[in-house]
Amino acid sequence: MSGKILIVDDQYGIRILLNEIFQKEGYKTYQAANGVQALSIVEKDRPDLVILDMKIPGMDGLEILRRVKKHDETIQVIIMTAYGELDMIHEAMKLGAITHFAKPFDIDEIRAAVRKELPLNTPSS
Repeated sequence: MSGKILIVDDQYGIRILLNEIFQKEGYKTYQAANGVQALSIVEKDRPDLVILDMKIPGMDGLEILRRVKKHDETIQVIIMTAYGELDMIHEAMKLGAITHFAKPFDIDEIRAAVRKELPLNTPSS
């Protein structure tokens, strides 16, 4: 069974990049461009981990995080922000985010964080 990751970012390029990386790693991936899409996927597909951009038009990252955790507090959330907004990061961590990355992020660092939180139990072939 592969781990399920939901990537939430209003920037198409970042969604595609992260989607490709984690599919190649063996994860099942979902993408959302906004909070409504993200919460719909959370309810329908119950991802194990959400990679969440904090600056999204409409429903912001903090509100999405609140609603994800309200729906299922066991879903792990990694946040991303292009801004060094310490208050937002602090609030997200209080709401249950496990770690954060500043954009532009290092692919290897985010991959390592995901592997740590959601290890894949793939049989060696």
